[in-house]
Amino acid sequence: MTDKIYIAILSGGPSSEHEVSLKSGEMVKEGLDKERYEPIPVRIHKDGTWELEPKDVQKNAAGVFVAMHGTYGEDGTVQSILEAQGIPYTGSDSFASALGMNKFISLRLFRDGGLSVPASILLTQREWKKDAATLERRVAHHIGFPLVIKPNNQGSSVGVHIVKRKEDLREAFAHTLGFYREVLAQEFIEGREFTCGVLDHGWSGSAFPLLPTEIVPRVSDFFDYKAKYEEGGSLEITPPENLTAQEMKKVRNAALHAHFLIGASGFSRTDMIMDKKGTVYVLEINTIPGLTKESLIPKAAAASGMSFSDLLDTIVHAGFTRWRRK
Repeated sequence: MTDKIYIAILSGGPSSEHEVSLKSGEMVKEGLDKERYEPIPVRIHKDGTWELEPKDVQKNAAGVFVAMHGTYGEDGTVQSILEAQGIPYTGSDSFASALGMNKFISLRLFRDGGLSVPASILLTQREWKKDAATLERRVAHHIGFPLVIKPNNQGSSVGVHIVKRKEDLREAFAHTLGFYREVLAQEFIEGREFTCGVLDHGWSGSAFPLLPTEIVPRVSDFFDYKAKYEEGGSLEITPPENLTAQEMKKVRNAALHAHFLIGASGFSRTDMIMDKKGTVYVLEINTIPGLTKESLIPKAAAASGMSFSDLLDTIVHAGFTRWRRK
């Protein structure tokens, strides 16, 4: 038997998704093929300190499995640290991660690349504090109601509000711009919610979509943090029912194209809505989707005939391949 590959698993971090990341890290640790890999859990605390310093990670592991979500872990920060140390890692590089985490910029990239996206305006905390009334009028005029207010740089649907009336706009702003420096005001698209994962083997031409999942929230009006992570919070149907072959192809192709446009690597998951006319609107891309028991990528992989261990193996190999090609 060949020697095992030592893989450091990074989880935690100073983001609102710290606990979700710890769960992902634990699942990766348990799911890696024990015949091939020796996992080394490395927790990053909420203050940004590492249990094992990057230079020590380099000495003890052949590479890193990044099981982190949100700011620091998914926005290119930890990827830049690993790149500076010359450590191979899973997932997208620092540039693609930063693009994917910035919803406003990535949506423009998707739109320019031929995908349909909701109309969006970028709002700043500074603008809001200077003249909230003008900001409200601008949003009401250019977007209209109902609309969606969401942080520009957050994952897991943290801080998302659906605003149905102008009278409720100020409260939504207070809940988002009071905590985040940048917020999106976005056209509300009514329709069926889908998400679709994409895997690759470490180069852009190797990407392929998994079976998509339709999401029917049970505890909220949309797929928010509660619907994502509360047990029974949503009904997740993989593959979706009552979709024509053409509609299924549209959803999968949108995810594949988003993965390509952002320059994602290894794996990604794209969230979208199909309206009543059959137009697929891309909402955002996740360059490090969750890997917990409740997460959608492992479920989609299983529905596509891929075990969790094989999924992780594919992601690890893609990371090493991308690093070698680089």
